[in-house]
Amino acid sequence: MKVHTKQIPDHGLHLEGTENHQILDLHEDGVKPVSDVRYSLDVGLSDGGLFATGQVGVDLELVCVSCLETFLYPLEINDFALQMELNGSESVDLTPLVREDLLLALPPHPHCDWNGEKVCQSVSIRPKAAPSTEVLPPKPDAWGALDHLKIN
Repeated sequence: MKVHTKQIPDHGLHLEGTENHQILDLHEDGVKPVSDVRYSLDVGLSDGGLFATGQVGVDLELVCVSCLETFLYPLEINDFALQMELNGSESVDLTPLVREDLLLALPPHPHCDWNGEKVCQSVSIRPKAAPSTEVLPPKPDAWGALDHLKIN
């Protein structure tokens, strides 16, 4: 995603397209890109710097940490934003910054029931605890003593 700074008009430039998913450089078990990286960015110049805002996304195949089944996860960043200083070069590569934001947005513990459309199998195979019939004594009111405090 290279941007030539000399080709950015005063009112900014809209960039839209895809990049090969290999820019993510993912070699983790349980994470596999299944689509190209999508982007829709508005790019502009301001006070010797470059800014870009918009959306980036990629479809991933993840492994559920509970049931170990693979599932499709659309990773979308709808409020992507960056600002960087220009060092005098005519082109700027946004790829490392887009890659970083996408990797940071990966779910740390992916679950196949992330959107509520599916019930994870691990939930149905867990033994259900019997409801407790034991009556617990009421907890003492820790703040009740302050009601009897006399302040002059």
